[in-house]
Amino acid sequence: MISVTIKSSKMNTQPNFNINPTGKISQAFLQRNVFTFKQASEYVKQLPYGRNANKEDLAGIFIDNCGTCSTRHALLKQLAGENNFEGLNLVLGLFKMNAVNTPKISSTLQKYQLAYIPEAHNYLRFDGQIIDCTTANSKPEDFINDLIEEIVIEPEQITGFKVAYHKNYLKQWLLSNTSVMYSLEELWNIREQCIQDLSANDCFSDLRMED
Repeated sequence: MISVTIKSSKMNTQPNFNINPTGKISQAFLQRNVFTFKQASEYVKQLPYGRNANKEDLAGIFIDNCGTCSTRHALLKQLAGENNFEGLNLVLGLFKMNAVNTPKISSTLQKYQLAYIPEAHNYLRFDGQIIDCTTANSKPEDFINDLIEEIVIEPEQITGFKVAYHKNYLKQWLLSNTSVMYSLEELWNIREQCIQDLSANDCFSDLRMED
């Protein structure tokens, strides 16, 4: 795990390589007539948004026919690893989730008198450029201006590590923002309400949050 500098590359360098039958994930893509990383990225982006039954088995995406920001990008990172493609990083970013970048949660934020909540999001970086395959319409501009910090992680860290990292940041954030009069548990419950707000509105194109 390493920290990365938050920046946006003006270059439009897209990673791509031919997929070889070198591992479980590679074989799963090839069985679906997906032969390059670019095609795999598009395949993942077009899947419905939804939590997976087993986030520790990335191949479960093909069974569930859906995925989250965590499982989709971990899957693509694993694919790159199986094909010895270097330079593609799986990133855990924290951003200021607010009424502008996530409009459907505005009423909840207003109810609890919060300008924003630090939220965790997974995506890829290649040559300084963010690649977001969470949904067909996802793009870096959805959150890049509200990024707080980023770290590079491994696919197996999208489960317990991600939640622990997020909660630890919120704990420190509460200590630094004494005007926010909530406990960590209360703030996490408010975040859960935000998730419910998005789900109730069928707003999966905006949904970046997950357990």
